[in-house]
Amino acid sequence: MLASLGILISLGLLMYMAYRGFSVIFFAPIFALLAAAFSGLSPLPTFTELFLPQLAGYVKVYFPFFLLGAVFGKVMEQSGAAESIAQAITQKLGTKHSILAIVLSCAVLTYGGVSLFVVAFAVYPFGASLFRSANIPKKLLPPTIALGAFTFTMDALPGTPQIQNSIPMKFFNTDLYAAPVFGTIGGLIIFVSGMWYLEYKRRQFQAQGLGYGVVDAESTSQKLQSLPSPLVAAIPLISVLLVTLLLQKVVFPPMGYFVLGWRASL
Repeated sequence: MLASLGILISLGLLMYMAYRGFSVIFFAPIFALLAAAFSGLSPLPTFTELFLPQLAGYVKVYFPFFLLGAVFGKVMEQSGAAESIAQAITQKLGTKHSILAIVLSCAVLTYGGVSLFVVAFAVYPFGASLFRSANIPKKLLPPTIALGAFTFTMDALPGTPQIQNSIPMKFFNTDLYAAPVFGTIGGLIIFVSGMWYLEYKRRQFQAQGLGYGVVDAESTSQKLQSLPSPLVAAIPLISVLLVTLLLQKVVFPPMGYFVLGWRASL
């Protein structure tokens, strides 16, 4: 009981310090030692014989995921491909469906493998423009981006290449498409309930007379560059999904997954 309490306190403090802008690399060992102290373990042996070897093993296994994902996201950002896709979706749906347009823009990009943080910065200018045109309070823009980028396409929908869906493969002997039925149902529940809540808050705020608010310089700034065609910009996203599907279902299928994973999920 005391050990579990120590873990919860340490995680809470780590999240708090991270959101306050402090270095996670610096505070992670400190709060790991705090959790060890709650468990009755000695600080120095815990740090040298437990924390450091586990950290080295984690970096060794998952560093390629972080590196390749960051490079792919940066290429999509610098080439303007991410902005092209976001702009095409938002222009298609228009201001009448501003919240839905932003959610779908983020969802398409994250499901195609673009880093969550790249998606947030790529979609923000278009989201701010749409919200301003529709007079939707801008404080709803962060949760709208979060719904599309940080929820159902991050770790619920089958096949998402985000690292949150990749890391469990090693421990459960599955692939990115594990539990397709339950994952799809869970993703739909998150999407529908999230959209309902955002639309409910929009109507509530507008009924109170709240609009977009003061227009700042950040929301009005736009990058002056020639964006690629949305169809061309979508090729890398589609390629990631197709290559992942072929590698995991045809070339390197996990042992026993077709027998246990798919049938269990049905």
